Amino acid sequence: MSAVHEATAPEERALLADYTTLGLGGPAKTMVVARTTDELVAAVAAADAAGEPVLVLGGGSNLVVADDGFPGTVVHADARGVSFEEAGTDAETGEDVVLLRAEAGVEWDPLVERTVVEGLSGIEFLSGIPGRVGSTPIQNVGAYGQDVSQTVREVLVYERGTGERRVMGNADCGFTYRDSVFKGDDRYVVCEVVFALRRSPLSRPIRYAEVARALGTEAGSRVPLERARETVLGLRRGKGMVLDPADPDTRSAGSFFTNPVLSADEFAAVRERAAALLGPDVEVPGHPDADGRVKLSAAWLIDRAGFTKGYGDGPARISGKHTLALTNPGGASTRDLLVLAREVRAGVERAFGVRLVNEPVMVGVSL
Repeated sequence: MSAVHEATAPEERALLADYTTLGLGGPAKTMVVARTTDELVAAVAAADAAGEPVLVLGGGSNLVVADDGFPGTVVHADARGVSFEEAGTDAETGEDVVLLRAEAGVEWDPLVERTVVEGLSGIEFLSGIPGRVGSTPIQNVGAYGQDVSQTVREVLVYERGTGERRVMGNADCGFTYRDSVFKGDDRYVVCEVVFALRRSPLSRPIRYAEVARALGTEAGSRVPLERARETVLGLRRGKGMVLDPADPDTRSAGSFFTNPVLSADEFAAVRERAAALLGPDVEVPGHPDADGRVKLSAAWLIDRAGFTKGYGDGPARISGKHTLALTNPGGASTRDLLVLAREVRAGVERAFGVRLVNEPVMVGVSL
């Protein structure tokens, strides 16, 4: 029988389905709720000393957990300390820099809302993203032209191999598109994150065309923080990407696949396949990326491969609002979700020669 090391928690809360936005996942052998950074470190260290597998769990918004659950200790990071520190002036903009320090268990979107209210810019376009602070550097969380690597100053981690806490600077984190040195490697436990924000009533320059259109302005311009946040929330709601218990389309892990980043030659091959499949006048949306590469829209590829909104005959479905989200409307299992994900991945690869990569972290399963 599973156990929960929390005096007031009912036994059934050890079901990981209760801790994930997909509502999927079997029981944890043991669950420990860590309400401080010291408790987080101690819980992981104790499990390591006992030879137990460890899963550090935050908001569960980016996890796909096996139906069998997790055969070790799940440490639920629930430390919620937040502090602000003045840190001089940005030499380029002349704006005051404020360091925001947040513990791993802090809920992300309420924190973004607080920065907007307090006139601190740098993470406003990341509004509406579910989850907790601890996961943001792991995934290099991003949306609408902004990601956390642009503002992360440092990350306090617990290094399991040495048993020591360590401060890692931005360059140490190995940030790339939706990736970092933390992802897929359990060497480090993220305990706290420090973000360098700027005191300004205006957003960072708009980098995403969809946001600019929604705001009726041009890319590169800046708008009041409140307008930036509300616009992004509206866009996300329209795609079922803001959690709503009454909306089954939001019972997902957000974007299930990352946007492929291809070389120029690979992109040319995709365009040839698209022309043969969809007609010579088709425009494949591609955005220039670093090193001359091109970032494609995974949602466009999925849709054009025949997997439209609402697709799926089984318990798991593609969202009725956005093809990039795979959902559990109710009654699905993790196995059902993966059957659908594999079908979509195979169909896109057949149609366009592009193999999609999952964005959520897989626990006890693989795609």
